[in-house]
Amino acid sequence: MPLLTTGKAFIKDLEKAGSVAVYAPLEGGFEGRYQRRLRSYGYQTFNLSARGLGDLSAYLMNVHGVRPPHLGKKNIGQEGAVGPTYFVPPIAGYQLENLPAKAKGLVLWIIEGFVLSNQEKQYLVDLTKQEPKIKVVLELGGDRFFRWQSLSEAL
Repeated sequence: MPLLTTGKAFIKDLEKAGSVAVYAPLEGGFEGRYQRRLRSYGYQTFNLSARGLGDLSAYLMNVHGVRPPHLGKKNIGQEGAVGPTYFVPPIAGYQLENLPAKAKGLVLWIIEGFVLSNQEKQYLVDLTKQEPKIKVVLELGGDRFFRWQSLSEAL
C-alpha cells in the first residue's frame, strides 16, 4: 500500500507557526497518521481534551490544585466541605522536563478545541513563543478532508 501522505508540509508549517488549527474528517484516522509522522520526525506527542481544562496556564505550565469529587462522603470537622485539595504537576512542563535528549520537542495535540475561548487560543499561540520546544495542534472542527492553518490565522 503506498504512503498516502508524508506529512512534511504539515510538520514544516507546525515548526514555522508553532501552533496550528486542524480540521479533520469526523470519521477519524487522519490524526493518528499525522501523529505518527510527528513521532518519526523526532517529536513527542501528548494527547488531551480541551473540555474541563480550566485555566490553561495553570494546567499546562504551573503546579495546580485539583479537588476530586467527594462521591457523597464528607469529612466533617477535618477539612472544608469542599474536600481536600491535591496538587499535581504541570502537564506540559512535566512532559517537557522528561523529554528524551534527542527529541526535537513536545507536541500538545488538543482535541475539541472549539470549546476554548479566543483568549485561551491566544494563550496557546503565546505559549509556543515563550517555550520554543512546545508545539500545539488544536482540533477546531470537522471537514471533508484533513486541512490545517496557523492558529493565529484561525483566530
